[in-house]
Amino acid sequence: MWPLSPLQEGLLFHADFDDRGPDVYAVQFLLDVTGPLDPDRLRASWKTLLDRHAALRASFHRRKSGEAVQLITRNVPLPWREVDLTDLTEPKDTTGQNATSQGMTEQDMTDRAEKLAAQERAQRLDLTVPPLLRLLLLRLGTERHRLVVTSHHLLMDGWSMPVLLNELSQVYEAGGGPPVLRRAASYGEYLAWLGRQDKEAARTAWRAELAGADEPTLVAPADPSGALVLPEETPLRLSEDDTRALTETGRAHGLTVNTLVQGAWALVLARLTGRTDVVFGATVAGRPAELPGVESMIGLLINTLPVRVRLDGAQPVAELLTGLQERQSALIAHQHLGLAEIQKLAGPGAVFDTLVVYENYPTPPARPTTPDLPAFTASAGHQATNYPVTLGILATDRHLHVHVTSRPDLIPQEQAAELGRRLIRVLRQIATDPTTPTARIDVLDTPERERVVRTWNDTHRPLPGTSVLHDFEHWAARSPGAVAVRCGEEAVSYGELEARANGLARCLVGLGVGPESCVGLCLPRGVGMVVGELAVWKAGGAFV
Repeated sequence: MWPLSPLQEGLLFHADFDDRGPDVYAVQFLLDVTGPLDPDRLRASWKTLLDRHAALRASFHRRKSGEAVQLITRNVPLPWREVDLTDLTEPKDTTGQNATSQGMTEQDMTDRAEKLAAQERAQRLDLTVPPLLRLLLLRLGTERHRLVVTSHHLLMDGWSMPVLLNELSQVYEAGGGPPVLRRAASYGEYLAWLGRQDKEAARTAWRAELAGADEPTLVAPADPSGALVLPEETPLRLSEDDTRALTETGRAHGLTVNTLVQGAWALVLARLTGRTDVVFGATVAGRPAELPGVESMIGLLINTLPVRVRLDGAQPVAELLTGLQERQSALIAHQHLGLAEIQKLAGPGAVFDTLVVYENYPTPPARPTTPDLPAFTASAGHQATNYPVTLGILATDRHLHVHVTSRPDLIPQEQAAELGRRLIRVLRQIATDPTTPTARIDVLDTPERERVVRTWNDTHRPLPGTSVLHDFEHWAARSPGAVAVRCGEEAVSYGELEARANGLARCLVGLGVGPESCVGLCLPRGVGMVVGELAVWKAGGAFV
């Protein structure tokens, strides 16, 4: 029996909160398998990995006290299913398409594979029954397979999957048995390390970091339903030249690409919210260097933490980024504290609805050198998130990839894509000239700027040559019985309001009130205040 990590606590809370419909924290990886494959050997290899890593055999329960625990079952069956899609196709017809007598094409088979994967993801995993993963092997051709791996985010993070795939290749190559791998560091060792950390020091550090942040940083509208909705993803990327320039800029200033992205997103948020103090979420790997074997550990070690950025319009972007990186480095020793506890300490200022996930994972295994072994290649996947907007950042040798994941019920996909394009636009400007003051960083492209500056400000309309007072008197003559002012239980018609204002105006004129006269009004909020304002206008004066 193990305790839960802070992020596991949060995920389990969401699972308990809404246990109907699709689970947004169901993670799915699609592995394309090319080359000769023995399905039984592959299945045995996965069973070896399931037996090897206790974290994969966890189930989640609550004690009567409400405390959450994860139980590790010693021996659990591997949920495994195989579907042969090749029987849906026949040799190519004269048009060059693979087709059955019913017209089934190669594209139909691909669509069928995607549909089966979607069905796997839509089927909820019972968190109390281990293992919280399922495997579906699809046969697409003689030496073409696709392995659909569906698991719950409670089990492992994105770092764990490449580690698992590397072990899978080794175990499969050795015949599917357990002896080929060294002892794996257990996720339980990480949880024990977590329990030894100085939480009071972490609380002090986070309280200081977020001091003065007094309101949430939100870009999405309120979510009255609270229902969990499967997110949609929009892939974008920085060009090869821009990626190279950005990397060189970071290197020249001693900045990581992660810092560049976080600073750029802070600038976008500042423009969206009209603020100079913004907070968003970011994931950290959570793999302490002092813990032996942590780099190859399978489990949920990541944590989600707030990132606060305060902006000064005159400050060069490079200085902003340097300060951001220094503050983040100072917080490394305190990254183990849970988000819920940090937000409880800091109050509403630590609340956010956008998340930046910088994917700095181990490199997947290369293709095998022997022709009698298959190659496993991660082709696609669905990440887990419940935030209205999540930015998944993946830096490769040639491109910086930006995957914008959004909840379509709160942020339409096109709007989410535009957020990603704004981020890329800011990154280009940082790469071009990091000495630019933050106030001069532009998040809008030319059409957007034209729309905001010109179209939305094109308010020229023909106006009548009458005043507010003239319009009121006209309406009072036209509909004297209509209610003009209502305050509490008192209601006054236009005709009565006009008569009372005229009477008071005559008194004011008798006292010398006229054009250029300023008359002070000190009245409680109510009908009398409106009568006084109208009377001063009628007398030719101005009320203050």
